[in-house]
Amino acid sequence: MKELVSENIKRLVPYPPGKPIEELEREYGIKGSIKLASNENPLGPSPRAVEAIKKALGKLHRYPDGSGYYLRQKLSSKFGIPFDGIVLGNGSNEIIDLLIRTFIAEKDEVIVTEPSFLVYRLMVQAIGGEPIPVSLKNFALDLNDVIEKCSRSTKIIFLNNPNNPTGSTIRKRDFEDFFGRLSSSTIVVLDEAYIEFVRDGDVVRGFDYVNSEGPFVVTLRTFSKAYGLAGLRIGYGVMHPLLADYINRVRQPFNANSLAQAGALAALDDDAFMHKTRKTVWNGLKFLYLEIEKMGLEYVRSDANFFLIKVNRNAKDIYEAMLKKGVIIRAMNAYGLTNYIRVNVGTPEENKRFLQALREVLDMK
Repeated sequence: MKELVSENIKRLVPYPPGKPIEELEREYGIKGSIKLASNENPLGPSPRAVEAIKKALGKLHRYPDGSGYYLRQKLSSKFGIPFDGIVLGNGSNEIIDLLIRTFIAEKDEVIVTEPSFLVYRLMVQAIGGEPIPVSLKNFALDLNDVIEKCSRSTKIIFLNNPNNPTGSTIRKRDFEDFFGRLSSSTIVVLDEAYIEFVRDGDVVRGFDYVNSEGPFVVTLRTFSKAYGLAGLRIGYGVMHPLLADYINRVRQPFNANSLAQAGALAALDDDAFMHKTRKTVWNGLKFLYLEIEKMGLEYVRSDANFFLIKVNRNAKDIYEAMLKKGVIIRAMNAYGLTNYIRVNVGTPEENKRFLQALREVLDMK
């Protein structure tokens, strides 16, 4: 009997999703829990997006706009990027999948940094590509290490900027030096899921390189984080139109649903909500850093809406203990950081509750 799946699939370790809050509360017998594990917006969704979605509900019997015309037009105008170089996705995750399925063949090499977003490696392995790991140094990426791992078989390089889970970023001057040393057939993917939280003007932005004809740059953006639309699953990739044309041959029709498009379109104009979100995150980070320092714990400063804390114990044990107190965080064991937890900024009240629970778990009353 033939094997049901290839060895590529057999070797995969599934991405570790969290359980619904309601299920965790049932299992642990708790109520009123808070979730600071998935880097979500603590303020909820963009109010303008919510209103736009309500207005669109009456058209659910119609298929969505398969071209995403109005959303792509808005993105092109707002960010000065080529209309024909924008590809919408069911979250930016789908753009990662489309890039790999379009441009990677079996045995092609894809460089992935570690620790970083686990999905890059999983998707490359699933189609028989070869993920080539590059380890971070002191929680940040040295692009010289990436160059050393490049070969004639290197097709794609994934760079998470800011990096998840460390929150580190890439300087523009370092990127340009690195970029000038690459083969013209290389595709560099700058995953900018958290770029809206970056305050440093020296950090590289992928939109500046969209017209490069080789090496190519693909920028990934999402509405899940700063815009608060994680439940809609809407993101996009920005690239040279040549690459977008190939991806659109692989992309499924109607992959971005109508409510997601309506919400994202309205969220782009919700400047007040974006300002409030950034202020909440930046103030929250400042407060949490100070309190963690008072506890005598080490942490990693971040340019995103989350950061790492060294707990000097098995992170899974801390995760379980925090759950019992109704505080959901992320243990970093799957990333190889066995004594680190990751926490995203919540509301001021949630931040205080997290700190109190952590003190109790670590016996720092």
